[in-house]
Amino acid sequence: MGICQCCQSNRTILENLPEPAPQSQQECVIVSLYNYPSFGHTELTMCIGERLAIISDDGDFVMVRSTTTGWESYIPTNYTAKVTHRWLFTGITRYKAVELLMLPTNQTGAFLIRESETSRDCYSLSVLKRSNASYLDCVKHYRISILQNGWVYISPRLTFPSLHDLVEHYSEFADGLICRLTVPCFIHGLDNATEAMPIPTTIRRSTMNWKDISRSVIFRRKRTESDNSLVSEGLREAITSYLQMTEGNDHSWDT
Repeated sequence: MGICQCCQSNRTILENLPEPAPQSQQECVIVSLYNYPSFGHTELTMCIGERLAIISDDGDFVMVRSTTTGWESYIPTNYTAKVTHRWLFTGITRYKAVELLMLPTNQTGAFLIRESETSRDCYSLSVLKRSNASYLDCVKHYRISILQNGWVYISPRLTFPSLHDLVEHYSEFADGLICRLTVPCFIHGLDNATEAMPIPTTIRRSTMNWKDISRSVIFRRKRTESDNSLVSEGLREAITSYLQMTEGNDHSWDT
């Protein structure tokens, strides 16, 4: 029995993209699109480009908490954007894409992908290139079209099976873009999380002069807190084991 063509679903190909990715890349992040509150001299509770945690969602409004300051705000839902795959922004306009990319934390090659405002079945790639040109000229936008088979492209001569493949290619080669893609648009509270971690302290011991190491240092059984010997417990045990295998229990080795 044939299938009535007029009854088939009219859903766009966008619903099938992007393809499944590793769990770490699929995490959905909520990002602020505004400084809030934006009136008077009231201290800001959140800033544009900042990661937010959703406390409650009432539909048109959401209660959010800044992951940077911990302050909470009750804001319109359209004050936020969802980010998946680290660079795919949902609910963002061209103007806001420019505003986010122009933040001082972003450098040349920072990028994001968003749904096109003018073409329902397309995406847009927004790329930053710092220059002495005007503010708006620093961010270039490229339409990402989708073929009937789901493949995507910016230039018809180069097609890709997914947005991920497209990003990977233009991260290696500019290939007609204003510059090569370097890193996704910076998100406060996400990208700087590792920067806040303390840097491990490296302790370098003085160079060991084996001629000054006596047998008593090597085979000392116990160490006190004040013992700052150059010979570690592990090294001491290794030497002992070696001597036991080669000379039995006769510890005649000395310097």
